[in-house]
Amino acid sequence: MRRVLSGEEVARVRILLPHLDRVEVQDIRDEGGEVVVAARVAGATACCPRCSSVASRRHSRYRRRLQDLAAGGRPVLLHLEIRRFFCDNTGCPARTFAEQVPAMTRRHARRTRQLGAVLQAVALALAGRAGQRLAARFGLAISRSTLIRLVRALPDPPIGSIRILGVDDFATRRGHRYATILIDMDTHRPVDVLADRTAETLAAWLKKHPGIEVICRDRAGAYADGALAGAPQAVQCADRWHLWHNLAEAVERTVSRHRSCLREERPEPTPPADTPPKATSSSRFADRTRAKHARIHELKDAGHSLRAISRMLGMTRNTVTRFARAATADELLWGQWTTKPSVVDDFKPYLHQRWSEGERNATRLLQEITALGYQGSYAALRDYLRPLRTPQPVAPPAPSVRKTTGWITAHPDRLEEAHRLQLKGILARCPPLAALTEHVRAFAVIMTQRKGDALENWLQAVRRDDLPALHTFANGIERDLDAVTAGLTLPWSSGAVEGQVNRIKMLKRQMFGRAGFALLRKRILHPN
Repeated sequence: MRRVLSGEEVARVRILLPHLDRVEVQDIRDEGGEVVVAARVAGATACCPRCSSVASRRHSRYRRRLQDLAAGGRPVLLHLEIRRFFCDNTGCPARTFAEQVPAMTRRHARRTRQLGAVLQAVALALAGRAGQRLAARFGLAISRSTLIRLVRALPDPPIGSIRILGVDDFATRRGHRYATILIDMDTHRPVDVLADRTAETLAAWLKKHPGIEVICRDRAGAYADGALAGAPQAVQCADRWHLWHNLAEAVERTVSRHRSCLREERPEPTPPADTPPKATSSSRFADRTRAKHARIHELKDAGHSLRAISRMLGMTRNTVTRFARAATADELLWGQWTTKPSVVDDFKPYLHQRWSEGERNATRLLQEITALGYQGSYAALRDYLRPLRTPQPVAPPAPSVRKTTGWITAHPDRLEEAHRLQLKGILARCPPLAALTEHVRAFAVIMTQRKGDALENWLQAVRRDDLPALHTFANGIERDLDAVTAGLTLPWSSGAVEGQVNRIKMLKRQMFGRAGFALLRKRILHPN
């Protein structure tokens, strides 16, 4: 169904497609939901693409059908009338040529440059099916294969002159195949991607691109050899992050070796010592009891009966009888004011010894002390052992090796107070970890303050302590001493390279492992 657009709709299309001002628009209409724009190129002359001479003799004309950007979610088809001209330059190999609209059309293209740029951006960002779905949302019909072809057709960006080069590897198939990414550290853009990570490949690339002054790399031996062979004049700079990561691994191995020092030592709970019985009490109740006891015995010695004493003192018969039967007043004070002797008393030292040895079974303990002469009951022994079974305060669990490693490698001022106290206790119990912490903090000062000249003294200090894992780290530094010293002195690092490697991992996840190295390389070299 063909429908002529209103003036307001035409104006909206022109606003959405401003590049139509480069041509003479004759008609804009709606054909079955698709906006069709009929236009022609203005002007009487054209420029030959071969020799750049101006031509005015017209050979013929024809109509091109170009897909353009969508307008309001509807696809736009541009019917552009093109003229073919004779080239009057006798030295030009072209006899005729078709005119092109600058910054709008190209030879043999079926879409405008504006639409091509949009589709290229979509393809670089999302590639296949995801890009196809996004383009459909914009009203652009395109297949996933076409989007991938757009990416493959992109030319490699020019490399230019590089002063600071960053080198790192990434996995194309983890554990099997690896590639190398090269970064211009001044602009933080990828300049090339190599198909492997061998020294020969890197050396060959460096020889083709002379003038590199600094090479930032990790501590891989292949890159060190390749940089030395391909650019011997360049200063190799080891990355500080990799140095600190390797040091943290050495710290973790050392902490794991001394993990027994991480738990705070707590003495085994022992039965409480017996409180000696109190023979006397200075309370007023005890004084009254003694006075009553003395008075009752005076009256009894004077010949008075217990009934008469009860009437004389105003006390009950049972109370007078109890006082009269007690030889001393202290016998009346047992129980509430003193500790009454127990049948277990003679066996307490033996029970304490067996308890400290780990014996907790009351039945076995009863059998053992019965053999030693105990004549009491099981209940008496059970009542004595019950307080010893009271749950003791549980000691906090020892910090893990990974957590302790984090405390040692963290800045002391950034530790929480509780963690700082825990670390202080661990270092007090374990001199090797205390020495390790001092070396780690000294290396942190060298790294953060760029004091590479102090590295030799640090290595000598490490050698004086019995820290095998740290010695292994020091041996690795000595094998690459010049690059490590440069890394701890110069301001360059591989931070930008690591950022690009993370981006590559995102691209690999997007493509689900279904794309080859060539397509991945194009997406790496053309960041959005």
